[in-house]
Amino acid sequence: MMRQEQFEIRYGPLWKRLETQLALLENGRAASSGQEELAAFPSLYRQVCNHYALAHSRCYGPDLVARLHRLVLRGHQQLYQPQRAGFRGILEFAGYGFPRTVRAHWHAFWLAFLLFYLPAGVSGLLCYHDPTMIYSVMDENRVSRIEYMYDPRNRKTGRTPDRTSETDLRMFGYYIYNNVAIGFRTFAGGMFLGLGTVFFLLFNGLTLGSVAGHLSHQPFAAVFWPFVAGHGAFELTAIVISGASGLLLAGALLRPGNRSRTVALRHIAPEAVRLVMGAMGLFVLAALVEAFWSPLPVNAGIRFVVAAFNWLLVMAYLLWAGKGHGS
Repeated sequence: MMRQEQFEIRYGPLWKRLETQLALLENGRAASSGQEELAAFPSLYRQVCNHYALAHSRCYGPDLVARLHRLVLRGHQQLYQPQRAGFRGILEFAGYGFPRTVRAHWHAFWLAFLLFYLPAGVSGLLCYHDPTMIYSVMDENRVSRIEYMYDPRNRKTGRTPDRTSETDLRMFGYYIYNNVAIGFRTFAGGMFLGLGTVFFLLFNGLTLGSVAGHLSHQPFAAVFWPFVAGHGAFELTAIVISGASGLLLAGALLRPGNRSRTVALRHIAPEAVRLVMGAMGLFVLAALVEAFWSPLPVNAGIRFVVAAFNWLLVMAYLLWAGKGHGS
């Protein structure tokens, strides 16, 4: 039978490794830690359970048995605890889980940012300097509908002719449906080796940029920019984050490393889902603003101040929210 001293020397590093992982999980820092390391947690836990049984059966010292017993209890709590649900779980996710996940995958975020904003900027400038360029992106009927939405003579700004009679609440539902559909398409496109995600980012950037450039001329500009300014921070950021989630899936498929593509995809999927679910929350905020704030008869100067505040709020939230939690 192995002596206790030999037992501790051989397996001590493994116990220390499990203790480190448990500290990360208990402090809610799993999203910003090494995911490959945390993926080994169940295997380590099973080994420590076996070591605890051996230490107990061999009558090793009470300090060692107690240490292993604590590790087994802590590991069991993390491995089998019910997932936090309800209002508290939502608050924890919004307060630090989501922004930490965005920061942990900043490479994917900035790649999605470029894929969306570069075509938006180029198409916006082209359509501003040549208003006829819009017809290269969409047909005449769609252009007419967009111009009607932001025509000063339209009493229901932002609504097409077939939606002018709808209430703000119904428009809120319509905006949620439309925005969430964009987000999920962009996310799911990652399963096609990222081609779908890249397409939707480029397409949405090109379309939104072209519309913005075309409507930056009078008489539309005085209506369009004050109307869209309020919800832009939430909606545009949500599109980029949805793209980042799709790019994570694509990365697992294109560069699985030493693992199979299935294992790599299963490994990164929870992170991608956290991103897209957070993006859905931003889409809902955008819909709230667009349905209930944007139609109000408010001075354009106040609208732009609110818009600037919203952009600062989103940037501060993604950069700093949750940094002090569990540290």
